[in-house]
Amino acid sequence: MKSLDRGFTIIELVVTVAIVGILATAVVPLAELAVKRSKEHELRLALRHIRTGIDEYKKAVDEGRVIKAADASGYPPALELLASGVEGAKDPAKRKIYFLRRVPRDPLSDAPDVTAADTWGKRSYESSPDNPQAGKDVFDVHSLSPGVGMNGVPYREW
Repeated sequence: MKSLDRGFTIIELVVTVAIVGILATAVVPLAELAVKRSKEHELRLALRHIRTGIDEYKKAVDEGRVIKAADASGYPPALELLASGVEGAKDPAKRKIYFLRRVPRDPLSDAPDVTAADTWGKRSYESSPDNPQAGKDVFDVHSLSPGVGMNGVPYREW
């Protein structure tokens, strides 16, 4: 057998490369699964964060801490408002009340040039849950990703 400089035969080298190749093909799907799991975890957290901000805004309106128009539902007219703040109705100094530090991006969005708020699908109060549509307010948010989660549920329905 012809030997390489370090004492390996060509057959040993081929076997080693084959084993490394087989291991690599097993590792790649596991790495992809870990990335998907991480993105789904980020999505859950972002949805919870935004929905909590929307609920707190509605609670502040119901308590009279935020002024709403007579024909408004009491939900924020835009996601950005949760982070930019609204004037406190009961505060003599009219300081702003903030419901989010920032609007998180949809972790499944591939549009880097779109604002964080525009990465989300929005559902207005008047919209049906089966066919969420944007409207005069933001009652709920959902991912615009066409994918399906590891749990078998489309991301749009989370």
